[in-house]
Amino acid sequence: MSGTSIKIIVGLGNPGPEHVLTRHNAGFWFVDALAQRLDGRFRSHTRFQGEICRVTIDGSEITLLKPATYMNRSGLAIRALSDYLKVTPAETLVVHDELDLPVGDARFKLGGGHGGHNGLRDTITHIGADFWRLRIGIGHPGDKSQVIDYVLRRAPKAEEDRILDSIANSLDALQVFLGQGAEKAMNGLHQKK
Repeated sequence: MSGTSIKIIVGLGNPGPEHVLTRHNAGFWFVDALAQRLDGRFRSHTRFQGEICRVTIDGSEITLLKPATYMNRSGLAIRALSDYLKVTPAETLVVHDELDLPVGDARFKLGGGHGGHNGLRDTITHIGADFWRLRIGIGHPGDKSQVIDYVLRRAPKAEEDRILDSIANSLDALQVFLGQGAEKAMNGLHQKK
């Protein structure tokens, strides 16, 4: 079984120190953890409206991206980098926080809608919907009117620890995803608790 060809991994989040620890920055947490695991270092690139880091995973070069635009303009940075590298949406993995998954869950998915997520909405506007997603569960506050405050706040320590555990599990699943294919990675990750 062959792996899934990914050339760009994007972590969605908001720039600035006030957002670093908020639930909405789970995508940034993932790419930061991946870069750290592989001894990579992010550098700011105005051309791509964000920070990029080049890493090698099992012989394949992958560019990590943290858009420096706010969440609702993430697609601009993704489009700039994918155009420059001539990468298709199917070779792009976007990692983001997911209200519709319980805290501690993570799921791979190919394509789909934005589900109200402004970062996904803007990405779909700029590159279409046929990209891979890694959805990091942050839970839902229970009331739609509380969502904005909820995602822009830090989770309680116990929840934050479960989100970080799901990111660690997702990093392991990424190796399987790239090396042995999406189906095997999804089966492994989706069964993990």
